[in-house]
Amino acid sequence: MGKRDFLSMESVSAPELTVLLDRASEMKAKRVPTNVLDGKTVAMIFEKPSTRTRVSFDVAISELGATSLPLSGTELQLGRGETIEDTGRVLSRYVHGMVVRTFGQDRLERLAASSTVPVVNALSDLEHPCQALADLLTIRERRGSFQGCTMTYVGDGNNVAHSLLLAGAIAGMRVIVATPPGYEPIPQIVKRAQQIAAETGGAAEVTTDAPTAVRDADVVYTDVWASMGQEQEAAERKLIFAPYQVNPVLLARAKPDAMVLHCLPAHRGEEIAAEVLDGPQSAVWDQAENRLHVQKALLEWLLEENA
Repeated sequence: MGKRDFLSMESVSAPELTVLLDRASEMKAKRVPTNVLDGKTVAMIFEKPSTRTRVSFDVAISELGATSLPLSGTELQLGRGETIEDTGRVLSRYVHGMVVRTFGQDRLERLAASSTVPVVNALSDLEHPCQALADLLTIRERRGSFQGCTMTYVGDGNNVAHSLLLAGAIAGMRVIVATPPGYEPIPQIVKRAQQIAAETGGAAEVTTDAPTAVRDADVVYTDVWASMGQEQEAAERKLIFAPYQVNPVLLARAKPDAMVLHCLPAHRGEEIAAEVLDGPQSAVWDQAENRLHVQKALLEWLLEENA
């Protein structure tokens, strides 16, 4: 069987998603180091800053018995003009897998196409699928299943929103994304999520009406208003996105037991009120921890299958 990559939430089917989440739950329940990937080396190429992704992958690789090889874009010849394809060809001769945090999704796809080892999307401008895996695990832990679950994402239609639309559709959930006009997710992702949802019994919707979108939601999710690379737009975005803050008033429109998710880092007082982030409905710390467990399951699945 050919090598598998994880570049998008669409890289896994609904049955495979269940297998991954089940395995992640097992690993979380019994968190002991294993030697399942003993003797393997995983390169971690980070062209963007990171806290949770960097640390959780490093620990995951270690607990699986493998060796991590952290690399920044400036440390590689990528910074001096070597093509992403040549980098992929060379690194494939040295390592057993690559975890990549980069800018354009096309860079990931080109790297994966030229590599003979699995490539994992640790964040691109288009998607953040490892985050979505952790989000699904957190929701399933709290609710027991995805059946009948409505998740409302409020904020910028960014890479996290894209992966949530696809992940929720694959899981059979109803996902509503509420953004200011002009900041919606890209139409191709929305259309694809709707196609998947039609097969799984879920739904994918986009609106500009946050209060209505949050009404009776089981999950309320938000993210920073200005992603990496958009810092120059931060001041303008604060004004535009102010009505989309997840605060006690907005949260009160959701179900009384609705959980609050945020992929972090959070800007308290901007996209989310501090009392909500730290409140009893917040599951963000479990959500952050679950990055470790889903990534362990993912690496085991990809690298064992490619052995």
